[in-house]
Amino acid sequence: MDAKQVARDRLSATRKSLLELSRRIHAHPELGFEEEKACGWLAEVLDQAGFAVKTGVCDLPTAFSATAGHGPLNIGIMAEYDSLPGVGHACGHNLIAAMTVGAALAAAKVADDAGLTITVLGTPAEEIGNAGGKVLMLERGAFKGLHAAMMVHPAPMDMLQPKIIAASMFDVHYTGKEAHASAFPELGINAADALTIAQTSIGLLRQHIRQTDRIHGICTHGGDAPNIVPAYTSARYIIRGETVQAMEELRVKVRRCFEAGALATGSKLEIKGGDKPYAEMRHDADMAEIYRRNAEALGRSFDIPAKARAFVTPETAARFSASTDMGNVSLLLPAIHPMIGIDSFPAVNHQPEFTAHCVSPAADQALWDGALAMAWTMMDMATEPGLRQRLLARH
Repeated sequence: MDAKQVARDRLSATRKSLLELSRRIHAHPELGFEEEKACGWLAEVLDQAGFAVKTGVCDLPTAFSATAGHGPLNIGIMAEYDSLPGVGHACGHNLIAAMTVGAALAAAKVADDAGLTITVLGTPAEEIGNAGGKVLMLERGAFKGLHAAMMVHPAPMDMLQPKIIAASMFDVHYTGKEAHASAFPELGINAADALTIAQTSIGLLRQHIRQTDRIHGICTHGGDAPNIVPAYTSARYIIRGETVQAMEELRVKVRRCFEAGALATGSKLEIKGGDKPYAEMRHDADMAEIYRRNAEALGRSFDIPAKARAFVTPETAARFSASTDMGNVSLLLPAIHPMIGIDSFPAVNHQPEFTAHCVSPAADQALWDGALAMAWTMMDMATEPGLRQRLLARH
C-alpha cells in the first residue's frame, strides 16, 4: 500500500480521539507555564501510541518530548497548548496541539520505512512574549539533533509563509510617593503621571518609527484610590520589528519615553523582562513548497477566500504580521510555520469570537488537514534527495 495512504488510514483511525483531545484542551484553557492538564493529556496519548515520552524536559514542568522511529532524518513538530487570559483559546492552540499529535501518529506509522525519526516537542508559554517555551528549550538543548522543525497554526485563512516579526515583552514599574491628593498634593510623587507622560511620548514617537514597527501595551496598575497620590504604577508593553536588530533599535527609542516619565515626575523607573525576545521567522522555501503541495492535495487553497475578500485585500494581507518563539527556532534550523484557515472571518485571532470558531466544523476539518499535510510533508522531506541531503548535512 502507498505510504501516504497508510498515514491517512492511521490518522482516520484516530480522528475521533483527536477531535475529543482538541475540545478537551479548548474547554480547559491554561495560561503559559501552567498547562498541566494539556501537557499531561498530550503526553499520555503519545505514550499509549508507543512514543518514547519524557515530561518536565529542560526543567520546565509543562514541557515534554516524544520520539518514534529510528531513521537518520530527525524532524521535530511543535505542540503549543497555552491560552490567553480572558479569552481562552483565542489563538487555536487546542488545534495546534491536536494537529501535532495527529501528524506524529500518522507519520510514525511509516517512519522507519521512510528513514525518519519523529520528535514531538511540547513547548509551553508561547503567548507570553518573552522567554517563551521554545526560547528556553533552545537554550537548554531540546532541539539538539533535529534536522528541521515545523508546526501549523490556525488563522482565519490559509497562509503559506506568513510574515512573522521579532517581538519583545517587558514590564514597566514606576515608584513615587503617596500623599493626600487634596490636602498635601505637593508632598506626593505621582507615578501615574509618569506613566501618562510615557504613553503620551510613545504616541508622539509613532510618527517617527518604521511602518513595520509595532508598539502596544496595557496599564497593569494605575493606583489604589483617587484621593491618594499614586505611589506605584505599572504597565506591560510589547515592541515589534521586522528583525531582532530593527526591534532593538526601536527599544532604545521606547525606553527613552519611559525615562521621560520618570524624569518629569521624579519617579523611579524599573523595567523588567525583554531579555529573551522572539525572533523573526525564516521559512525554509523547500519545506514550504512541499507543505503547499500536500495541503493543496487535500483541497486547501492559499488564495484569499471569497468570504474574506470583504475584509482582506492583497494589500492588507501583505501587512499582516505576528510574532512567535518559533522564529527563534527558524534561526537555528530549517523550519516552517504555515497558517491553516478555520473560516472564521470576520473573527480573527485573539478575539473571543475566534475562540468559538476553534471548535467549529471548519476547525475540525483544519485539524485533519493540518495533521495529514504535516505527516505527508515529513515523508516527502525524507524522500526528496536534494532536501534530505541538505538537512542531513547539518550534523
